[in-house]
Amino acid sequence: MNTTPSSHSSSATRALVLAGAGAAGNAWQLGLIAGLAEAGVDLTEADLIIGTSAGSTVAAQVTSGMPPAELFAAIRSEPVGPHGPRPGSPPPNGWQRNGSGPAASTRPQLSGPQYMNWSDEIIATATDAADMRRRIAAAALERDESGGAAGARWREVVSARLPRNRWPRRRVLIPALDARTGDPVVFDRDSGVELVDAVAASTSAMIPYPIGDNRYLNGGYRRSSNADLATGCARVVVLEPFGGRSRTPREWGMDLETQVAELRAGGSRVRTIFPDAGAGDVFNANALDPSTRRPAAEGGYAQAHALADDLAEFWG
Repeated sequence: MNTTPSSHSSSATRALVLAGAGAAGNAWQLGLIAGLAEAGVDLTEADLIIGTSAGSTVAAQVTSGMPPAELFAAIRSEPVGPHGPRPGSPPPNGWQRNGSGPAASTRPQLSGPQYMNWSDEIIATATDAADMRRRIAAAALERDESGGAAGARWREVVSARLPRNRWPRRRVLIPALDARTGDPVVFDRDSGVELVDAVAASTSAMIPYPIGDNRYLNGGYRRSSNADLATGCARVVVLEPFGGRSRTPREWGMDLETQVAELRAGGSRVRTIFPDAGAGDVFNANALDPSTRRPAAEGGYAQAHALADDLAEFWG
């Protein structure tokens, strides 16, 4: 299995970076992309798309052939109860297959605060980024007592999010972490891994996702946003739901600001886009809550129209 992407800098002019942030981050990015497309700025035309964690789902969705407007409309049509989508509710047309619905929004045995507390404790004991990755990987392997059943369930959840399970012709990179070694990996269409498995690996948080004999964890452990994978691209747009914040020490170099500086030093022009107040206060430990999806998506859609003119000139 090849998990090292081939060189892309010679042919890629524009890159789109889609970062993670749970249910809220997925929805905000889809709303923003839909709003920009309506205003004449099609970010999905990027030569290279990099998707991390929730952003890997967005990458698979927007390169599936389903128009961004339909993906956005599906989020707005999700039936929502006091605690998110009502389990067992019949989905509207296209809802179950495009990233919405109970199966797509619910992560088995995982809450945002639970995950944050678990990972914060590990980060606090680590000496550097590599040590953090090794500790996270070991702790996640120790948690998995399902004998592979958790991975099978997670594959079903992720598969329900994707309009199709084929790598697109457009170049897509999906980072993850090898849970056996703690080493970063990057999946692409030449990795010998199905798209649904790459996305499931990149979105797996506290329990490793199995692919063959290997186990993988969330792509955000490689580096926040993973914008550095766009090195060599002339123009880079980064959608970052968490506003560029990092939970790791600055000297580790995991943060988005460091990656943007590296890209610019290499000659790339970079635009970072963060949620504005219109998306609501949802980009926090509760970002996994399905009830955050509609306000986040609508906030992104509205924000897009304010950004469109300036971004159109940059995106070309």
